[in-house]
Amino acid sequence: MQSHSVHPLETLRAQIRAIEASGLTGAAERLPFEVQAVDGKLGGGLVVAALHEITGATSSPGDDAAASLFTGGIAARLKGMVLWVIQRRDLFAPALDQAGLPPSRLLYAECGNDDEVLAVIEEGLRHGSLGGVVGEVGRFTMAAGRRLQLAAETSGTMALLLRRWRKNGADPLALPSSAVTRWRIGCAPSRALPVSGIGRSRWTVELVRQRSGRPAEWILEGVDEAGRLALPADAPDRAVPAARPDRQIRTAA
Repeated sequence: MQSHSVHPLETLRAQIRAIEASGLTGAAERLPFEVQAVDGKLGGGLVVAALHEITGATSSPGDDAAASLFTGGIAARLKGMVLWVIQRRDLFAPALDQAGLPPSRLLYAECGNDDEVLAVIEEGLRHGSLGGVVGEVGRFTMAAGRRLQLAAETSGTMALLLRRWRKNGADPLALPSSAVTRWRIGCAPSRALPVSGIGRSRWTVELVRQRSGRPAEWILEGVDEAGRLALPADAPDRAVPAARPDRQIRTAA
């Protein structure tokens, strides 16, 4: 009888996948979205000590703003100060304030290129005293992503990469990444109001990739003053919001 041996490379890959999976389950700290459909898909919420990527569904200003507010809403629900590393001076601070992230909790660092942004993000993560670090990055290598993921794991600080579209129109999420989750955020029609006015914004929220999980997509209402998303008011399984903002990070069972 002929025996079939397993190639050493395949064995190594399997071990790496097992290590990655075990590091993101069990007692990992998670930040819940407080939307059952989303948290159920994520195993309780976003892993805190990890790298996450967000981009707009298209290069349109509306989708770019939605992605920025989605990112700001996550950062708002973290505890402590947030470092936001920018390359362009078009981040609208009053909008972040309305999403639960006031200027008093923000530190800004302006950089000239992607390499500088990545270096400042890593330094902020390794500092260990920040609630989260947000960085606006165009391109970065897998090696750079692994460094950020390692820094986030070591310090327990969440890293959020806001992948803004560039002039060449290339999809920011086209290339592989070591991020634990990757998201696309786009604008969706708001609910019609019985009177003249603008209803709460709605977004298409696409979980493009998650490590050890499957992708998913939802239509959700945009972030409120506490940085929380919600199922649309006319959705049959809409969750009842908490009586007051709850920004506590919980530990998944």
